[in-house]
Amino acid sequence: MEPPLPSCPMAQAKINAKAHEGRFSRSSSMADRSSRLLESLDQLELRVEALREAASAVEQEKEILLEMIHSIQNSQEMRQISDGEREELSLTADRLMGRTLTVEVSVETIRNPQQQESLRHATMIIDEVVSKFLDDLENAKSHLMSLYGACSSEVPPGPIDQKFQSIVIGCALEDQKKIKRRLETLLRNIENSDKAIKLLEHSKGAGSKALKQTSLKQV
Repeated sequence: MEPPLPSCPMAQAKINAKAHEGRFSRSSSMADRSSRLLESLDQLELRVEALREAASAVEQEKEILLEMIHSIQNSQEMRQISDGEREELSLTADRLMGRTLTVEVSVETIRNPQQQESLRHATMIIDEVVSKFLDDLENAKSHLMSLYGACSSEVPPGPIDQKFQSIVIGCALEDQKKIKRRLETLLRNIENSDKAIKLLEHSKGAGSKALKQTSLKQV
């Protein structure tokens, strides 16, 4: 059996250096790829958020358009024109309403269990107030204003429902905005209905009671 050949220290050092260089090169290349992928994902995240914001804007525009069409359909001016003109305008309003409803936009909000429960509780409180419109409109309106004050970042002129405020704070940020928008819409609808009722009472006296009930049901 032949004895092992003696190794040259300088040669061995070169071999070790090349091996180390290869490992360093592979590690550096992986870090560069990881950095590029992370940068791409960061850019995509910005686009995803921009997409959600754009979809939310379309969703809000749809709500506004439906509210405006509904307002025109039930306006005092529509009752003060001829039957033929009212029929023609009503057909146009119905057509616009139908076309608006064909636009389907949905932005799902990611919630944890606590946020889900807070949203359910807030919705239940608003629905309960809405159900009392026909029984006591003024009291329901005051209650809605206190709920709206609880959602406002500015100091409201009236009282604030502290309990409702704590519930809304527990909701997801997107849900907080939606709750505030819903309260704004309800208050506008009440204001418009109240104006129509006062005009009707002024022009028709007690005979407007049935129409008053109809106006409140449409809020």
